[in-house]
Amino acid sequence: MPDAPSHAQRFMRLTALLAEWRPLWRRLPFRHPVVPWQADLPEMAEALLALPEAELARLEAAPFADSPLAAWLPVAELAALVELPRLAAGAAPPEAWGEHVGGRKWRQVQAFLPRVRLAPGEAPLEWCAGKGHLARALARWHATEVTALEWRPELCEAGHALAGRQGARVRLRVQDVMAPDVGRWLGPDRHAAALHACGDLHRRLLEEAVAAGAAVTLAPCCYQRTTAEAYRPLSRLGGELMAAHDLALDRDDLALAVRETVTAPRGVRRHRERASVWRLGFDLLQREARGVDAYLPVPSLAYGQMPETFEGFCRWAAERKGVTLPPVVRWADFEAAGWRRQSEVARLELVRHLFRRPLEVWLVLDRLRFLEEAGYTVELGTFCDRGLTPRNLLLRAVPGRAVPS
Repeated sequence: MPDAPSHAQRFMRLTALLAEWRPLWRRLPFRHPVVPWQADLPEMAEALLALPEAELARLEAAPFADSPLAAWLPVAELAALVELPRLAAGAAPPEAWGEHVGGRKWRQVQAFLPRVRLAPGEAPLEWCAGKGHLARALARWHATEVTALEWRPELCEAGHALAGRQGARVRLRVQDVMAPDVGRWLGPDRHAAALHACGDLHRRLLEEAVAAGAAVTLAPCCYQRTTAEAYRPLSRLGGELMAAHDLALDRDDLALAVRETVTAPRGVRRHRERASVWRLGFDLLQREARGVDAYLPVPSLAYGQMPETFEGFCRWAAERKGVTLPPVVRWADFEAAGWRRQSEVARLELVRHLFRRPLEVWLVLDRLRFLEEAGYTVELGTFCDRGLTPRNLLLRAVPGRAVPS
């Protein structure tokens, strides 16, 4: 069996592949009646559109396994480049510590917690703490006091109450981590931990940790939650590779990395499917009503706020977007067309699914390289199965010394 590629080799090869195949994976099939790449790869499109439902479901769950796309795309190479080791951990914290924490969230904390390894003299700090669920577990696990930063005072108050009930030594501090003074909480004696800190919030953590010489354990999330229109690489190597391969990423591209979700309850899945069908049906309707063959984005509606009928949804969307609907609309025909489009879109999306994990790994490698360029020793791996959370990548970084075993 060949040796696993180094982090630098992964980073360079993933950059080349993402740049080469960007015309395919960045195209959103729901925006195009015919996806632009279909003209160049008609056989691939036909193979996808012919997939039965069971095969579609299988590939949505495991896009690299026996993929029909291997006849056209570098499936095996992508699969190898995203294969990362499971970071070692000992026993998990007891179930009793998960009181007042949602079941799935607590299982994530259980998996993450043993992988936060403190060096002698390090004091843990939770970044973007919410109610301090991770901070309370850290305090009990390491038998020490934990500082937790959260910008919403009401969550700090709730977190203090929970810590008091559990006897956990946690100091929740009201702090906007994007504020200029956040660096005062970090230093060489700090170990910052963040479980699923989003976008700019975890970028700020890495920048401030490097400036202060603090250790970091981070599971990043939601890379698209950023004020920047275009992606700005953190590492020098990332910038050089993007320039060399003419790779540009915007917020829509970054969102692809976190599109995979854990299977939701049946009712939620039905709601999502119906919402998607109705949006696709409205898209066909608005193109005809406006006489403009172009996608028109429609705002999202929270669960429970969707109108009860397709007609009601279309009238709501038309009002929001200033579209004048014709006096007579074939509602049943457009809704049926939405269902047909949903079937096509789901199959064509399998191309994007193939590049979802590679893009996520590439983004984490950019963060890893940034830390290495600052003199850190960094480990990258997974901390749980993807069935618990698809955002299961973990960075452990210590400045100028080996990661504690």
